[in-house]
Amino acid sequence: MTKRDVRILLLGEDGVGKTSLILSLVSEEFPSEVPAKAEEITIPADVTPEKVPTHIVDFSASEQTEHELKQEIYRANVICIVYAVDDQDTIDKITTYWLPTIRQTLGGETLKPVILVGNKSDSVEGSTEQVLPILDNYAEVETCIQCSAKYLLNISEVFYYAQKAVLHPTAPLFAPAKKELTENCKKALIRIFKICDEDNDQILNDNELNTFQRICFNAPLQSQALDDIKGAVKKSSPGGVVNDGLTEQGFLFLHLLFIQRGLHETTWTVLRKFGYDDDIELTEDYLKPNLHVPAGCSTELTHQGYQFLTALFEKYDDDHSGYLTPAQLQQLFSTCPRMPWGPDVNNTVLTNEQGWITLPGFLAQWTLTTLLDVSRTLEFLAYLGYMYENESQYSAIHVSRSKAVDLQKRQTSRNVFQCNVFGPKGVGKTNFLQGLLNRNMQIVATLDKDQLSAYTINTVQVYGQEKYLLLREIDVGLGDFLSHRELNCDVACLVYDVTNPRSLEYCARTYKQHFMDGRTPCLIVAAKSDQPSTTQDHELQPIEFCSRHKLPPPQLFHCVDNISKDVYVKIATMAAYPTLHNAMGGESSWLLKATIGLAVIAGLGFIIYKYKLKR
Repeated sequence: MTKRDVRILLLGEDGVGKTSLILSLVSEEFPSEVPAKAEEITIPADVTPEKVPTHIVDFSASEQTEHELKQEIYRANVICIVYAVDDQDTIDKITTYWLPTIRQTLGGETLKPVILVGNKSDSVEGSTEQVLPILDNYAEVETCIQCSAKYLLNISEVFYYAQKAVLHPTAPLFAPAKKELTENCKKALIRIFKICDEDNDQILNDNELNTFQRICFNAPLQSQALDDIKGAVKKSSPGGVVNDGLTEQGFLFLHLLFIQRGLHETTWTVLRKFGYDDDIELTEDYLKPNLHVPAGCSTELTHQGYQFLTALFEKYDDDHSGYLTPAQLQQLFSTCPRMPWGPDVNNTVLTNEQGWITLPGFLAQWTLTTLLDVSRTLEFLAYLGYMYENESQYSAIHVSRSKAVDLQKRQTSRNVFQCNVFGPKGVGKTNFLQGLLNRNMQIVATLDKDQLSAYTINTVQVYGQEKYLLLREIDVGLGDFLSHRELNCDVACLVYDVTNPRSLEYCARTYKQHFMDGRTPCLIVAAKSDQPSTTQDHELQPIEFCSRHKLPPPQLFHCVDNISKDVYVKIATMAAYPTLHNAMGGESSWLLKATIGLAVIAGLGFIIYKYKLKR
């Protein structure tokens, strides 16, 4: 059966009319002869109220064994316990035999929905009051209904309620003992409320309610219906309506009202729109849709993805400061089960002087996450409500073409590049990484060493175009093994300390072991260049080493006060134009100049285009 097939099992004492109910439903007349057991019947989706295929199964204690009973209980989605309203013994057996048998078969933790069906309602004047106490004492009992197979009374309704109990079950939503929403249901509805509260004022105004109605039910909310909803909430839930808008308390009460009035499908429609399954847990498909990323390709955020994250940041930056306080950041991620990153984020991206994340830093961190762990980005986009107004997370992610194709075509459309920074401990790699965030040595000295990150990321201008440059710090020792992941980058940056005569040896050995084939552009960086340099204990001095291996000359870097930022532009340029990394060594400068000219012309054309748009 498919997930949305419904299998209804009819149980009860012999003679209560189980088989007659099934035959009366199918033939629309009371059968003159009733067999001991009806064969399984399948009702096509197009003739059922909920438009799902429905299988109706009869059980006869005289025809079947206890083992077969247990098998049928396992297979059923919903169980109808049929009793005769004129036979107290059949009513007593509901609690003395049938419900205990179902519980024992399934185990105490599993609750399968049960409908109590009082047949032969034509024989006596009666009501459901005689079984109402059972509903209070057994959480799995969804409802009770009386019918007559003989006179075809409420026959269709019996199977409609059975279908409904499967597709829109009460138990996950409502705690009958407390007469309130379950904790899982509250938690899910609060997340939904926060996503729909687009201006973050803790109130759903008329526009937000109309958007919610349109997205969940594909229909506008009439003004009179809107007034009726707010009136009903205001009458029974003080604080549920404030400033003519629905509060979180009012939103929860509204769904409690739907459930109490038997409109479970309304709440379930909302929950399923926001990715919840029958246990009110977000589904795996909703959180982590399958995204194929071929070898050699990378993942970036699209313009649509950046737009969503920018709007999200601005929603919680309610004082328009351009940064988020720790409390605001916690509130932003309150729709998520956990924070997507740790405290080291403050040393990975741009922050204000207090170490609080700015909008450029927020976007940069998501850029990093998307490049290194796209499944995490997909998951948190779902938590944060990206699919409220988008079909799926796919529109937020772009999968680049292979780097091999970029090299072949001598151009790339990628906007995010990774540079791995190699060198022994103590050469200044941490200062080099933090320099990308405009932090000099004095600022770096104040940072918590336990919260330093192995990554930093920021934007860099490459011929008038903004690109993201991600730096990753990798410690190396003589003879250290480097994994494929550590070597996988767009540019390799080999750092040595001009004051340490042994540090170039690490760079030289790393280059010869891993990068001499020329597939990855390399740059030698001379750190601490503000200090007097010493002769390196190597057969070649840095300039000679670069010349022999056709590398660009060593790039000087220091960050005592001012930061040598040119190095980051050079790295990003080498990543964006990998076919020119040999040209930077000095042999083909005319090709480099020609390419730079073309890039400047392209950048100027883009600026003119933007100017015309503004005009």
